[in-house]
Amino acid sequence: MAKILIVDDDPDITFTTGLFLRQAQHEVLTASNRAEGMQAIEDRHPDLIILDVMMEEADDGIAMAQELRRQGCDTPILMLTSVGRVTGFTYDGDRELVPVDAFFDKPIQPDLLLEKVNELLAR
Repeated sequence: MAKILIVDDDPDITFTTGLFLRQAQHEVLTASNRAEGMQAIEDRHPDLIILDVMMEEADDGIAMAQELRRQGCDTPILMLTSVGRVTGFTYDGDRELVPVDAFFDKPIQPDLLLEKVNELLAR
């Protein structure tokens, strides 16, 4: 069982994503913004982080991932967002701009989410 932190300002997303992860026997932590997420990482040391891009600020998730990597955090980060669908711009593959281990558009199928979570946790 892994400890997974979901950082997203949409309570429906944190609830549903958390539900699927709990069914797979993971412990789920949630935060609704960047500050809460950073505090949860410091206090709880999750095994995996799932981030949204747009929260209080349009780039909170990206800024958070960049800050974590600058601090030396090597916890796997999965970015789960609808920003590509909204803006038409995709960040996937640009590890300098978006230093995450996986990038998926919302909505994501539960089986694909769990497959990627298990892959990242196995690293």
